[in-house]
Amino acid sequence: MKKILSISFLEIVFWKLFFPQPVAAQCPVCIVTVGGGMLLAKKLGIDDLLVSIWISALNTAIAFYLAPKLAARPPAGEAKVFILKILSNPWFLSFLLFATTLIYFQTSGQLYHSKNQLLGLDKILFGQTIGLLAMFIGNFIYGFTKYKNDGKAIFPYSKVIFPVGLVLIITLVFKFGFNL
Repeated sequence: MKKILSISFLEIVFWKLFFPQPVAAQCPVCIVTVGGGMLLAKKLGIDDLLVSIWISALNTAIAFYLAPKLAARPPAGEAKVFILKILSNPWFLSFLLFATTLIYFQTSGQLYHSKNQLLGLDKILFGQTIGLLAMFIGNFIYGFTKYKNDGKAIFPYSKVIFPVGLVLIITLVFKFGFNL
């Protein structure tokens, strides 16, 4: 019995290593992990601009994850169909989450402090905008490379690597370029 179990285990490992299954690139576990990381970063005293970039990137990842799920829901009425069609657009949903996050920061009194500025702009607002644009550009680059490669990703996990890599690069530029 032990020999059968060990052979089955090795067979499973072989198949998983050499024939991997496709995965959801922006999965809920990834989203929750990044969200928890942002809370921890804020508690550790990391600059608001850098944290805001990643919060906005998280919002965009959530939007791109949720939009297809909303599109797959069965319609229940004309008004609901219209709303689901609008919300199933990940770009629109990203802007909606961006706006609601800014509303939260405004109502909680975290925006527009004179000492929390960079280049004359509020760090939180600036970081939110940069994070949103970085994710949009990263998703566009992924789509463009996929289009140029006959509809196939150019390497595994490129759907994640392009947007997150761009956000990481931009974060490092601001971190070391402005000593944040």
